[in-house]
Amino acid sequence: MHSRTLLTFGETMGRLDAEGIGLLDGVRPLSLKLAGAESNVAIAAARLGADVTWVGRVGPDGVGDLIERRLRAEGVVTRALRDDAFTGLMISSRRTSAGVRVDYHRAGSAGSRLRPSDLPQDLIAGAGVLHVTGITPALSTGAREATFYAVDVARAAGVLVSVDVNHRAKLWSAQEAAPVLRDLVARADLVFAGPEEARLVLEAPNDAADNLTLARAVAALGPNAVVIKDGPRGAVAIVDGVEHVAPPVPVHAVDPVGAGDAFVGGYLADLLAGADPAQCLTTAGRTGAYAVTVPGDCEHLPYRHELAAFAAAEDVAR
Repeated sequence: MHSRTLLTFGETMGRLDAEGIGLLDGVRPLSLKLAGAESNVAIAAARLGADVTWVGRVGPDGVGDLIERRLRAEGVVTRALRDDAFTGLMISSRRTSAGVRVDYHRAGSAGSRLRPSDLPQDLIAGAGVLHVTGITPALSTGAREATFYAVDVARAAGVLVSVDVNHRAKLWSAQEAAPVLRDLVARADLVFAGPEEARLVLEAPNDAADNLTLARAVAALGPNAVVIKDGPRGAVAIVDGVEHVAPPVPVHAVDPVGAGDAFVGGYLADLLAGADPAQCLTTAGRTGAYAVTVPGDCEHLPYRHELAAFAAAEDVAR
């Protein structure tokens, strides 16, 4: 790895959170936060000490201003390209205490207008890791072209390519997504996926294989490393043919949205710091577990010292 910089890009939105439980018309207040898989990863990794650059398009509005300010405040080198379209929004609510509902308002947004020319070749070639997700190709033809362009430039430059499958059923169907995501995975060095996402990529929706078997099958498509993240059931990885298993970290979940991104940010931060796969997987699991104990996608992600205290199960700091 010739650089210690993480480069990522994609759409960051405003996230309106209904703080209470019930129908939106009866829940108050609504709070404005940030949301976006790639910027979540960027912030998670930056808080753990990584050098991170994020690229994306935002609108000429207050939410676009907020995104740029917040990312810069986190120490993320930010290339927020201004577009005349609106900045996308997502609304997060709880009809009951059993789960979170997410609604998107992003069709035609500034973030969906990403194009290959937004990503300079020297910026990509100078990174240590390029991280992309399966969300960006779902946004538009231009965003899909930008994703594959960046991956191909990175591969040609010897930059490690990290892909989080991150299938979003509200953006595109499994039938439309599967061949695109499979192509993306085949070009990657490192792949993150949930079990169902792995089955989607493998085009084996009814496969009852365990997670290690799924990881091996995904690795057979081309990547050197595959991580299957399975929330409260822990995670497994195949790295250069070697199996790794990380047990779950028991926590009381407050908000599960963004936990997978936190997991990835933790893994990549340690990877960039030179840690071995087992340590990367341990840090990833702890960062993801920490994320579900706090509200929001990225606002309350841990710093290194907080992650260490969390791992030690310290509930009183004196």
